Amino acid sequence: MTKYIFITGGVVSGLGKGIAAASIGLILKSRGLKVVNQKFDPYLNIDPGTMNPFQHGEVFVTDDGAETDLDLGHYERFTDATLSQSSNTTSGRVYMTVLQREREGGYNGGTVQVIPNITEEILRRMLLSTKETNADVIITEIGGTIGDIESLPFVEAIRQIKYQVGEENCCYIHLTLVPYMNKAHEIKTKPTQHSVKELQELGIQPNILMLRCDVPVDQTTREKLALFCNVDSDCVIQNTTARSIYEVPLQLEKEHLGDAVCKVLGLQTPPTELTEWSKMVDVFHNPKDRVKIALVGKYVDLHDAYLSVVESLIHGGIANELGVDLDWVDAEDLKDDESTKARLKDADGIIVPGGFGSRGIEGMIQAAKYCRENKVPYFGICLGMQIIVIEYARHVLGWADAHSTEMNKETTHPVIDLMPDQNGKILGGTLRLGKFECAVAPGTLTEKAYGSSTIWERHRHRYEFNNKYREDLKKAGLVISGVNPERDLVEVVEVPENPWMVGGQFHPEFKSRPNKAGPLFRDFIKAAYDNRK
Repeated sequence: MTKYIFITGGVVSGLGKGIAAASIGLILKSRGLKVVNQKFDPYLNIDPGTMNPFQHGEVFVTDDGAETDLDLGHYERFTDATLSQSSNTTSGRVYMTVLQREREGGYNGGTVQVIPNITEEILRRMLLSTKETNADVIITEIGGTIGDIESLPFVEAIRQIKYQVGEENCCYIHLTLVPYMNKAHEIKTKPTQHSVKELQELGIQPNILMLRCDVPVDQTTREKLALFCNVDSDCVIQNTTARSIYEVPLQLEKEHLGDAVCKVLGLQTPPTELTEWSKMVDVFHNPKDRVKIALVGKYVDLHDAYLSVVESLIHGGIANELGVDLDWVDAEDLKDDESTKARLKDADGIIVPGGFGSRGIEGMIQAAKYCRENKVPYFGICLGMQIIVIEYARHVLGWADAHSTEMNKETTHPVIDLMPDQNGKILGGTLRLGKFECAVAPGTLTEKAYGSSTIWERHRHRYEFNNKYREDLKKAGLVISGVNPERDLVEVVEVPENPWMVGGQFHPEFKSRPNKAGPLFRDFIKAAYDNRK
């Protein structure tokens, strides 16, 4: 029988439920269980695909093209899983399905209500991963905070689910803030008590309490919370602020979280085995040297907008036993050659990640020009790849107005253009999404990185390299090192006059792992370190 773990949050948002859910997944997987994570978000958007990165952070894309919450990136990186469309559900998606069914007569003229119709659809989606994956354990994170009005249907659904699958197969984990009052030198438990009380009033008794705190929680405080919240004392787990997110699974295992979960669910497993993960964390915290990477983007005020890119750079550092120091550069600050050199001269390597819209584009082009002329390693992802093409067309071929039609529809040299089948489409869910094949040219930096002539990477974009200008750019020296064989779309370009200047139309950050870095990130960090030396 599949077991179900539900993680809710209390007191305040931003406590790290996603990291906690990913850590539980890693711990249980290391015990030999097949684990799948999923996230249920209460907002009314269909998915995060059209949301402003400043509001929501990055959009994580799965192999099958789902645009999802960034927590799915944590799930995949920690458990090395491949998630899918069913792994992220929003209120918007639930309500849309129910209302479409009502319009089609699916309820036979009956009144459609939150209970039972909305909750039944939520339950159907919660159990969908069970059918698709045949997992031993399904870990479901409920977005938001207990007490939020919009979260109530999801909380009601996880209350009801125990009557479908059996109470012995459900484990409810409540993650709450336990604040420390500096002036009084006291840990305060009242917020947690009230949060648990509110959860109980909604019909859910947590099996495990996870305490987010900045200082260790003493045994007396734990026993007090266990008594007042009706939880076994060995199921009160502290989740202290760690030096890095990769330390969290190790800290939780020291707290015997794996034992507590297995006790609640009646699971008989081998002990947790995190030796390799522990070695990786040790390399991360004790690098042999460091390298400085400038990230040139337009959303640099909110680092979560580039979360997977940042994590992948760290993975590349771990693979080379190097620490990575990030310099966040607002592309709008790079106005000309002089200001660009002054701002980027200390960087060992430069990365330009994805993005949409015209803001900051000229600064990114300046960054690519600086790298090409000064042989500084450059890694372009999605928009960053298109920037290489635009810069090369302008300053090597001499097409001064070369551009993408996304930013300049009047350009006479649209080296980046909209795909014909994208014209006139609405925004949401219509990008080129998911995993696609790429044939890699022999003898290129890309082939050296992957060690293969065929790769599969995930995409999220609408505009493409314009094949009309392909031969001109190749004759001028630009290397086309990767092409999608199905549609003959250019996926990877390289600049030969630079020892390492690569742009990929895809997003390799989505498949990078802490102990298995994305090949291009690994080689980019090595090239940056070689440049520094």
